[in-house]
Amino acid sequence: QVQLVESGGGLVQAGGSLTLSCAASGSTFTINRMGWYRQAPGKQREFVGYINSGGNTNLANSVKGRFTISRDNVNNTAYLQMNSLKPEDTAVYYCYASTFRANMYWGQGTQVTVSS
Repeated sequence: QVQLVESGGGLVQAGGSLTLSCAASGSTFTINRMGWYRQAPGKQREFVGYINSGGNTNLANSVKGRFTISRDNVNNTAYLQMNSLKPEDTAVYYCYASTFRANMYWGQGTQVTVSS
C-alpha cells in the first residue's frame, strides 16, 4: 500500500506560479510513476503529467512549457511546478502514484484557483 499526501494549492493571479507537492509513504519501493490529474468543475478528470522512476517525464500538451514535474527519491516526494498560470488551470489537482504492478493510488486533492 502507498499513501499520498498533497500540499501547495491555493489562489494565485493569472501569470503567477504555484508548486504542488505529493509525499508518498508506505511501500514506496513499488512506485514507478508519480504525477497529477486535475478536474475542473463540470469537467472530466484530465491528465496533467507524470515522472517515472527513471526521471523521465510526460506532460499534457496543455501544460507543456509552463509546468514541470520533478521527484526527490530520497524523500519520496514529487513536485509539480506550475508557471504562467491561466484561469483555465483552475481545478482540483490530484496526485497519483502507479506501481510496477499497475496499482494506482491517489492523493486527497488540492484546489488551485487562478484569478484573471
